[in-house]
Amino acid sequence: MKLHYLEDKWDEEYVKDLDQPEILRYRSNLLGSDLRITNYGGGNTSSKVMQKDPVTNEEVEVLWVKGSGGDLGSISRDGFARLYMDKFRALRDRYRGKEYEDEMVDYYPLCRFGLNDRPASIDTPIHGLVPYKHVDHTHPDWGIALAAAANGKHMLEEFNERFGFNLIWLPWERPGYHLGTMLEDALKENPDAEGVVMASHGIHTWGDEQYACYRRTIEVIDALGQFINEKVEEKGEDLFGGQRFSPLDQREELAHQILPFVRGRVGAENQVLGNFVDLPEVLRFVNSEDAEALAFQGTSCPDHFVRTKVRPFYVDWTPDPNDIDGLMNAIESGLEKYRTEYQAYYDEHKEPDSPPMRDPNPRVVLIPGVGMLSFGKNKKEARVTGEFYVNAIHVMEGATALEDGRMDEGIDEDHVLNNYVALSPGEAFRIEYWALEEAKLKRRPPERELARKVALVVGAGSGIGRDCCSRLVEEGAHVMAADLDEELAAEVQDSLEDKHGPELARSTGIDITDRQSVLRAFRNTVMEYGGVDILINTAAKIAYPDGNGNFSDEIWDSTLRTNITGNYILSDEFHNIVDAQGTEGIILFTGSANAVVPKTGSEPYDVSKTAVNHLVRELAIRYAPNIRVNGVSPARVVEGSNMFPRDRVIASLEKYDISFEKTESTEDLTEKLAQYYAQRTLTHATMRPQDVSEAIYFLVSSMSSRITGHIIPVDGGLPEAFLR
Repeated sequence: MKLHYLEDKWDEEYVKDLDQPEILRYRSNLLGSDLRITNYGGGNTSSKVMQKDPVTNEEVEVLWVKGSGGDLGSISRDGFARLYMDKFRALRDRYRGKEYEDEMVDYYPLCRFGLNDRPASIDTPIHGLVPYKHVDHTHPDWGIALAAAANGKHMLEEFNERFGFNLIWLPWERPGYHLGTMLEDALKENPDAEGVVMASHGIHTWGDEQYACYRRTIEVIDALGQFINEKVEEKGEDLFGGQRFSPLDQREELAHQILPFVRGRVGAENQVLGNFVDLPEVLRFVNSEDAEALAFQGTSCPDHFVRTKVRPFYVDWTPDPNDIDGLMNAIESGLEKYRTEYQAYYDEHKEPDSPPMRDPNPRVVLIPGVGMLSFGKNKKEARVTGEFYVNAIHVMEGATALEDGRMDEGIDEDHVLNNYVALSPGEAFRIEYWALEEAKLKRRPPERELARKVALVVGAGSGIGRDCCSRLVEEGAHVMAADLDEELAAEVQDSLEDKHGPELARSTGIDITDRQSVLRAFRNTVMEYGGVDILINTAAKIAYPDGNGNFSDEIWDSTLRTNITGNYILSDEFHNIVDAQGTEGIILFTGSANAVVPKTGSEPYDVSKTAVNHLVRELAIRYAPNIRVNGVSPARVVEGSNMFPRDRVIASLEKYDISFEKTESTEDLTEKLAQYYAQRTLTHATMRPQDVSEAIYFLVSSMSSRITGHIIPVDGGLPEAFLR
C-alpha cells in the first residue's frame, strides 16, 4: 500500500545484527518518533521471544511488553517488562470476572522473567492474550477520531471496503484484564482480522514478523489519515459549526499578560508551570461556534484525559484586545465554577474506597481569540498536556466530520455532540480515580526542593551565576539564564540541557540598566514557563581608576546605575509578576565584602555594594510578607569570574608583590591570586563559585523560609568584614 502521510523508516541493514528484544526497541522508537502515530507516553508494543530460562537453561517463550509509564519514542531495552508466557496464559484460569479484574495486576510480578523489575502496564493483557508474536497498540488521532464517532462501527465498514483492510470493532471497555479477554474472544470469532479499532481508545495491529507488524501499523494509520482528512476537508468552513470569533492579532501579548495570573490560580493547590499554544487548529477550535459545548463534553481517549483532566476550562469571554480586565474577571469566575463542578463530579461518582479528591483546578484553559494555556508540574508536562489536548481537538475534528446521520447501536446519546462521543463522567471517573492509576502516581519519586519553581538568574554567563544555575536545576528548578552577553547565556543553557535534559533551562539577553531590556527578559521567562518565582542577580559592574587613581563621572554613574538601580529595576518588575500570580516570591542580590571594608581604589564599586546591602533591607520591608529579600556577600571569588580577566589578575599579583612568570597560564595565575586571598581569611580556604551558590540555594529554599532582610557573608572568614 502506498503511504500518503507517514514514512516507512525501517532500516533492514540496521536490524540485521540485532536480537529480537533490540528489534522491538527499534520498532517502538520508530513508532514513537511520530506524534501522528502515538502521543508522548501513549501506546505500547510487545514481542513474544524465545529465550533460555536462567535457571533451567531451557528455551521458553517470554513476553516483552512496554513497561508502565514508558514512552515509545525514547524507550530503551530496560524499559520493557518481561513475563513468562506460560505463566501469563495460566492467569486466565485465575480470572474471576470483570468486577475482580484489578486483582489480576498483582499476579503480573509473579510471572516475571529474570531479574527485570520493570512493572508491567495495565495494557499487558491486550498483548499477552493476542495470538500473534508482535503487537502494536497506538493512539493515532485519525484512529481515535473513528473510535470516538457515534457512527464509528458503520464508518469502519466503509473504511475496510475502500482500503481493503479487515479491521474489527471492539466496544468501549476500560483498559485492563477484561479488555484483554474481550479482544481474545473477538479474535477467536474473527481469526482473519488484521487489526482492531477499540471504541474511544485506539488501534491494535499485529504481525508474526517485526517488520510486518510495523508496516501494517503505519499502513493502517496512514489509510485512516486519508479517510479522515477527506471528511474534514469536505466539512470545510462548517467544521465545529463554523467560526464565531476571529483570532486576535495581539493574542501573544494577551497571553503574556494573563499567564502569571492564570498560573497562580490554577496552581493554587499545587504550583504549576505554564505553556501557551496558538496553533492554527487550536485557534480554529477555540473560536468556533461549538467549541464551548464540545469542550464541556470532555475527551474520549483515556490516554488524553488522564493528563488533561476530564475536561478543559473554556473561558466565556468575547475577544477584545482592550478588555484585559474583562478577561481576568471571566477567568476568575469561570475557575470558581470549574472547581464547583469538579467537586460535584467527584461527589457523584466516588466509591467508599475511592482515593481522596485531587486538585480540582483545570490543566487546560481555552481562550477564544487567544489560544490555549496548558499547565503541569514541570515544563515538559505542561507542554505535553497541551499536546494531548491538541490530539483531542484533532479527534473531535475527525469525529464530527464523519457525521452522516447514522448512529451505532448502544450509543448513549447523552454523551454525543455532532457525532463526537465522549466518555461518560462515570467511566471517566473509573479511570481517573482507578486504584491502579493511584498506585502509579504513588510510585513516582518524591519531588525535589525547588520543583515547580521558576528562577531568573541574572549574570548567569560566568562565575557565581553560572554555578548557581546548575545548583538550582539540580534541585528541580527551571532556570532562565540571563546575561548581558547572550552568547554566554546560551552556552549555559546548552550545558544545563546536556547535563540535566531539555526544557529545564532557557537563556536570554539582559541589560539591567535598561528597564525595557529587563521587561523583555521577564517576558521571555513568562512565555517559556508561565511565570517566575525566584529572582537572583549576580551581575555587577566593577570600576577601575584612571592612571591618577581617579574615577570619572561617567564611571560613577554607570557603576551605580548597574549595581544599585539595576537591582531596583529587576525587583520592581519581578514583584509585579509575583503579585499577578498571587504567590510567594524570593529575591536574592549579590553584595560584596567590599561593602563593609573601607579602602581605596574601588570606591564606586564598594559604595554601590554598600547600597545593595541596604536595598535588601528596605525591599524586604516593602515586599513583605509575600516576597523574601536576602543577599550574599562574597569576597574575592576569582575562579570563573569575568571580573578577573588575565590583565587584572596580573595587576593584582604585582600589587601584592606575588612572584609569577608572564608565560604562566591564566589558570595558574588565577590560582596564585586565589591562594593569596585565601591566606587572608580565617579558614585559609579559596573561595569558589559553588561556595557562594550553595549559600544562595539555602536562601532561596524552604530551609530559610523564616529569613528575610539579611545578608550572609561567604568570604572564608574575613575579620575586617565582620558585621559592625
